[in-house]
Amino acid sequence: MAGAPSQMELFDYKPVLAKYNGKDCPAEYLEGQRFAFIQGVPRLLGPQFDFKQHGQSGAWISDRLPSLHAHADKICFIKSMQTDQFNHAPAKLIMHTGNQNLGYPSMGSWITWGLGSENQNLPGYMVLLSGGRPPRAGAALWANGFLPSVYQGVQCRTGGDPVLNAANPPGLNRDIRRAALDSLNRLNNRTHEEFGDPETVTRIAQYEMAYRMQMSVPEVMSISDEPAAIREMYGAEPGKTSFANNCLLARRLAENGVRFIQLFDWGWDSHGSSATESLKDGFVKKCKDIDKPLGALLTDLEQRGMLEDTLLVWGGEFGRTPMQENRGGGAANNFVGRDHNPNAFTIWMAGGGVKPGITYGETDELGYRVASDPVHVRDFHATLLQLFGFDHHKLSFPFQGLNQKLTGVKPAKVIKGILA
Repeated sequence: MAGAPSQMELFDYKPVLAKYNGKDCPAEYLEGQRFAFIQGVPRLLGPQFDFKQHGQSGAWISDRLPSLHAHADKICFIKSMQTDQFNHAPAKLIMHTGNQNLGYPSMGSWITWGLGSENQNLPGYMVLLSGGRPPRAGAALWANGFLPSVYQGVQCRTGGDPVLNAANPPGLNRDIRRAALDSLNRLNNRTHEEFGDPETVTRIAQYEMAYRMQMSVPEVMSISDEPAAIREMYGAEPGKTSFANNCLLARRLAENGVRFIQLFDWGWDSHGSSATESLKDGFVKKCKDIDKPLGALLTDLEQRGMLEDTLLVWGGEFGRTPMQENRGGGAANNFVGRDHNPNAFTIWMAGGGVKPGITYGETDELGYRVASDPVHVRDFHATLLQLFGFDHHKLSFPFQGLNQKLTGVKPAKVIKGILA
């Protein structure tokens, strides 16, 4: 969820924060802290929506996500996530690549490099966007970094040609393209024999993949052949670009052996400096955009017997503050919103080897800092790799004199309390 959704409006219910709504923020929450925009003494901002407990697990979920209520006992909530970054682009980079700098492989690239693909006619790692614009940091979030380029994420469109430039231009049929590729492959193989550059082999593989994708991608990426009841369950509409369509496409891609599917939905930056960013307007719309598709995806995967072997991860790049942003240090904003908070945020996972119906970690009474069981992004990556069968200490790639890892050089630990 590109832009970082507010955990205090969705999953991390804080009745004490509601009690002190509108009061000046205590000095202990401000002293020595760095904020993206807050200046002066902001006011505390209570939860903006109603919460109830759901399922036998008693998970707190707000009324903004009613379709998730029925799935509470399938979900593992981690409410004690932490990151090192409080600006969007570097925070997205560290969440996806383990490093706030450009040039590092995304977790999808690491996993497909380690596991390979189950379908030789489709990329092992595919990316779908919704929300009207790409996330900050763009394609770097699904790049291969220093891993072979065959493991980069392939961005697909839900309208028009799924992959740009994959179709043959006018006057070029598949037979002519096949003959051209055969000639090109002979030249590339000769180059590889002479220089031994492994990227030459990757280039050959990429050309061949593009040729196979001409037939396979349009078929998989069309939801027109889905039963009307399934499209209605997701709220999907053929030919549109939407989170609903992307959730349905994600299920189709998983069925066809794509190893890692990543959905980015832009528009979750809830500062409250405009109507589109307000927790009363833009945020409500974004919740409506994702709620029905998320519930449908969980239902669909379960009914098809796929949930046990498919890991779903939902989250943003950081959390939100319990105080209202007052940009400029003056009076409170006209629109209700929150500033960035790297100290504590929530993600959830379902299926794929995590314990269902549990909540791991908790925040303090205002939801600002982690109170127990902190989970750094590095720990999340170590746990993710464990769920895919890897020891994060051993999955490494030699680059610039170091054995590079998704979890980096600082200590990381697997969160065993969430593993089934």
